[in-house]
Amino acid sequence: MSDETSTGTGTPAGPQPEPLRFFGTTWVEHDGGYTARRIGVAVGSPLAAVASCFVLRFAYQGLTIGNVGTLVTVMVVVMFAVCTALAFGHTWESFSKRPDPERRAKLRGLLTIGFVGSLLAYSLRSFFEAPGEKLHREEYETAKEQYIRRTTRRAGNPAKRRRRA
Repeated sequence: MSDETSTGTGTPAGPQPEPLRFFGTTWVEHDGGYTARRIGVAVGSPLAAVASCFVLRFAYQGLTIGNVGTLVTVMVVVMFAVCTALAFGHTWESFSKRPDPERRAKLRGLLTIGFVGSLLAYSLRSFFEAPGEKLHREEYETAKEQYIRRTTRRAGNPAKRRRRA
């Protein structure tokens, strides 16, 4: 959330909404093609996941053609399954609370291997809202309330007010 004041550039004073991937700031008022974008993400991410599974299938076929052995093949399949499950969980959790940047950096390789899980989480979340919209909306509303409280002026000294009888 940025807390900018108007500098004559047309930027309104106060906090500005943070843009979401594929949605920009259309999530604030659900305008500017928000519905079409949600449909696009809801259709596109599972298609990308299916295409990714075909790529992984080719990798699996490469292992069988290479005759690397059953143990290695099973280990690779289990590794992709576990990484996919962990990536799904991490991505799903990041829609409701900000992920720790240090932990995310440590898990970058694991999340890259389990990219299918991230795509599936993105797809499922897009049926309910723009992925991450709820978290960003809560933060934006809180920032707006704090900004209004900071900028509103009191009407005089409360100690000098007369008490009503």
